[in-house]
Amino acid sequence: MAPGSLAELGVAFLRLGLTAFGGPAAHVGLMRDEFVRRRAWLSEADFLDLVGASNLIPGPTSTELALHVGHRRAGVAGFFLAGFAFIGPAVAIVAGLAWAYESFGARPETLAVLAGVAPVVVAIVAHAAAGLGRTALRDPLTVAVGVSAALAAYAGATEIAVLVAAGIAGLVGRRVVDAGRAVSGLVSIGSSVVSATAGATGAAAAAAILASPLTVLLAFTKIGAVLFGSGYLLVALLRSELVEGLGWITERQLLDAVAIGQLTPGPVTTSATFIGWLVAGPAGAAAATVGIFAPAFAAVALSIPILPRLRRSPVARAFLDGVNAAAVALIAVVAVELGRVAIDDLPTLVLGGAALAALATGRVGSVALIVVGGGAGVLLALARPA
Repeated sequence: MAPGSLAELGVAFLRLGLTAFGGPAAHVGLMRDEFVRRRAWLSEADFLDLVGASNLIPGPTSTELALHVGHRRAGVAGFFLAGFAFIGPAVAIVAGLAWAYESFGARPETLAVLAGVAPVVVAIVAHAAAGLGRTALRDPLTVAVGVSAALAAYAGATEIAVLVAAGIAGLVGRRVVDAGRAVSGLVSIGSSVVSATAGATGAAAAAAILASPLTVLLAFTKIGAVLFGSGYLLVALLRSELVEGLGWITERQLLDAVAIGQLTPGPVTTSATFIGWLVAGPAGAAAATVGIFAPAFAAVALSIPILPRLRRSPVARAFLDGVNAAAVALIAVVAVELGRVAIDDLPTLVLGGAALAALATGRVGSVALIVVGGGAGVLLALARPA
């Protein structure tokens, strides 16, 4: 691929940053259409290579894919320009919505909208878990790791510890299964995930740190460093670290943050900007944004020289298989836990069920459903007796 002008690259990614709704999978599809089919900047094989490389390292996949494409097209300058152009519009929009939420969030009409949106968000997270599960839980080993990860999460282990233990279990388990010791090996792999995370149980809950720009930066950098693949894993990590651990936000505020991330273009990960604003104002929003995205920039930069070896590495693949299995389990667990907050009567149960059914058809997008959910929330509030 011949080098391109920075202006052309910047315009292309800025347009995506302003129009790329629908989450990581949709973003990958839009980039493929833009850079493979329309502009012919990459071949199909090159594009798939970059998608695979983005899945092998921590960070939001669509953001890392943007960084890879930018580097391929225009070197180091293209790397940074593509990333900032893709992320920037969503960050600005989310920051504005965070200000509005903080200023007007307690108004009855706003509360009604958010009450209708919440069960739809739960449906979106649950649908994501089901869809990702069909890919990640593809053999007895990954199923064993996934089930064990869910049990460990319910036992109180922190999500970060579960992900690390699951990656190690996937690596060890693949060697055990390849050696022909499948049955006993799967049992030991499952127990290893639970035992490896047992020491982390309650660790987050013991923390009592006040939110400031510095502590927000550290908290979100920690989350960004273990955020593999789907942006929906972010929901599980945010709940573990910020709701249960640090107590900076409530379950309801987490649901609202996810909804904002879905409603805006660009990476869903900009939910971090929203939360940062809530807990520490504009400086907190900036700190959260830097913290959540900096590990992705670093991981892509470090991986570029070793991409050929990384893609062929059975060790990297096995570790990622374990992490992905655990990620699906954690997303499913958080959907259940958030559902307990968002779905508290028959109307919200019906709304959540209808949203899940609509998502299953594949014909309705998450943004449209959130808008409908908000409208339904207002209608339900009007229908209730004063």
